[in-house]
Amino acid sequence: MATDKKKEFIITRVSEVDEKLGGGIPLGSLCLIEGHSDAGKSVLCQHLTNGTLITGEISVAYYTTENNVRSLISQMESLAMNVEDHFLADKLRIYPLTFRNGMQGGQKPFSVLTMHFSRLPQEFKLIIIDSITLLVAHSNPVAIIDFFSRCKGLCDDGRTVILVAHSYAFEEDMLARTRSLCDARFRLRLEQVGDSMIKLMEVLKVRGAERPTGDVVSFNIEPKIGMRIIPLAKARV
Repeated sequence: MATDKKKEFIITRVSEVDEKLGGGIPLGSLCLIEGHSDAGKSVLCQHLTNGTLITGEISVAYYTTENNVRSLISQMESLAMNVEDHFLADKLRIYPLTFRNGMQGGQKPFSVLTMHFSRLPQEFKLIIIDSITLLVAHSNPVAIIDFFSRCKGLCDDGRTVILVAHSYAFEEDMLARTRSLCDARFRLRLEQVGDSMIKLMEVLKVRGAERPTGDVVSFNIEPKIGMRIIPLAKARV
């Protein structure tokens, strides 16, 4: 007799954000987070990492071009996300990425990455790459589409892959093609309100969400808190 398997979701544990996500990103999704510099893309990824590690049995592989192991753990701890125990227990693996010009020759960095993903233990069901901006900038369109397609194949096998990129990393035609392969898409930007800048996250698509998704989340990033939600109406006053 077949039993219904409970659907699993990747969540931030920031209730207002998860509500806009329609309850979370369904496991098995290919997700693109695009946005401007300093718009909160990495902090969103860190919340998704922390929420996943706290919530269940899913382990996380975090590939970063921005940090080394110690600096990423320290940064998350400064935002009240204490992941060091998960790292020591091998529930969180952090892989610093260094792009070198020579890599665009025979080494084919996109292929190296996807091969590395496929060799992760099965429990590492959340894979985050923050970010692919430099790789996209130094790769041809065929390599980029092939990379997204390979990531989509991993998602079909039950993993969730989150790709992060600057808004201007892609040509417009390439951006449209990569977006079409994604199950979830978020765009982050900065907006000036009075004398200050706030961060906005647009939820553009979450395929298979448990509930209807929202449209925009406005927030700031604060020490010991991380993402602090600002009601849009209040932000615009």
